[in-house]
Amino acid sequence: MKKQFLIAMAAFSMAALAGCSNKEAAPAATTAAATEAATEAATEAATEAAETEAALDPDCRLAKVLESGKLMVGVSPDFAPMEFKDVTKTGDDMYVGSDMAMARYIAEKMGLQLEIKAMEFSAIQQAVNSGTIDCGISGFAYTAERAENYGTSILYNVQAEDEGHTLLVKKGEGADYDEAADFAGKKVLAQNASLQQSLVMEQLPTDIQFQPVTTVTDGVLMIINDKADALAVSWDNGEMLIAAYPEIEMTSWKFDHLDDGNIILMKKGEDELVNAINEVLTEINESGIYEQWTEEAQALAESLGID
Repeated sequence: MKKQFLIAMAAFSMAALAGCSNKEAAPAATTAAATEAATEAATEAATEAAETEAALDPDCRLAKVLESGKLMVGVSPDFAPMEFKDVTKTGDDMYVGSDMAMARYIAEKMGLQLEIKAMEFSAIQQAVNSGTIDCGISGFAYTAERAENYGTSILYNVQAEDEGHTLLVKKGEGADYDEAADFAGKKVLAQNASLQQSLVMEQLPTDIQFQPVTTVTDGVLMIINDKADALAVSWDNGEMLIAAYPEIEMTSWKFDHLDDGNIILMKKGEDELVNAINEVLTEINESGIYEQWTEEAQALAESLGID
């Protein structure tokens, strides 16, 4: 059944107003007046919502999303605690993490059914541009390049203290890398199309042997098996990987980059969808609930032994 989040919000307001009551019964006339006022307000809100939808270009992404009743989200489920798999579950329920909790919250607030499309990290960006998914939610950091090439949401997961990005190496070798020059001639890995790949190319010596990997787990295994020297990762993700793989550790040196937060990617020019999602993100940011989702996801990942 088609659901429209603006009309749903109006209906919610009407129900909330009509359902409010004091412990002592209000006079009948007062109750009738309040109900009538609530009904009129809800009707006006529903009318405004209908007019807003009618004013949408039927070819814009938001109109198509509302018509389908689904929000298709691309995710690369290999980046705990933001997105990973809970193998004890099946279907879309197996995709968990703070980003997945947020995706479900956004879909629910918009009155839509969430449909998760699992794919490689680099493929998400291609799918957004081709229109095969509505948006990408997969721990995307803000970069000027992404802002130029995609419709980007406002920031979320903005942390007061950000440790930035570092590199993982084999246990006992972390102290060997005190400066960028120490990576000269080394084989360095990063997830394909990630921010870390850009940082490697920008801040490490030009004579490194760079190789992109599909997942950070692939990179960790290459280090453990002596097929690579270092893997670039975000600090938070690095800590979880070290907890899962005691054979690795962080280097003494880390990249000169602190994240401003994360963004959701949408197709360039789809401002209506961007604005609709930003409304929900604003609520999420103001409530601080993303921090709670992160704590819950970290605990779940650790209980499952997931990196």
